[in-house]
Amino acid sequence: MDFFISTLLKMFFIMTPFFVLSVFLTITNDATPSEKRKLAVKVTFSVIVISLVLLFFGQHIFKVFGITLDAFKIGAGALLFLTAVGLIYGNKDGQKPTDKNLSDLAVVPLALPITIGPGTIGVLLVIGAEFHTISKLIIGSLALLCAILLIGTMLYLSSIIEKFIGKDGLLIISKITGLFLAALSAQIMFDGIKSFLGL
Repeated sequence: MDFFISTLLKMFFIMTPFFVLSVFLTITNDATPSEKRKLAVKVTFSVIVISLVLLFFGQHIFKVFGITLDAFKIGAGALLFLTAVGLIYGNKDGQKPTDKNLSDLAVVPLALPITIGPGTIGVLLVIGAEFHTISKLIIGSLALLCAILLIGTMLYLSSIIEKFIGKDGLLIISKITGLFLAALSAQIMFDGIKSFLGL
């Protein structure tokens, strides 16, 4: 039981749920509650699939394709920076995002690399290697699923949370989130380059 709770809490906080929620609210600013709920379900499903694949096969996939964690950090950081620029300057064409546009955001960038960033991937790879017994593997996987479902519930109820924040609050969160994302993306890229060069 202690192992389950510790793994659940570890994975929940490593995925930075409140940061993910603020990005989700910002990206879906002009979406309807129904569109937000649909996107929340897709993001949750995407995160579950990606997390389980990384947990069980992550080390093998990285080896097969010759991808290092450093290379992933650089690529994810660059992708995250583009998202940050969009959040800071807004949707320039002024069009309301359609359900199809929102669906495109479910995997990238919401699931990967915002919810499952390089840090989370590293932890998943390490945890996956530490599951030496079947019982630990099952308990650890269940804890991971529960952590993801908790974050998914927060996203699903984002419309209710948004009512408490208000339009002005959401605008402020949008700009601040964009700045933090830009800084985070730069840090991720710098860490990847630094490790790659052995500095």
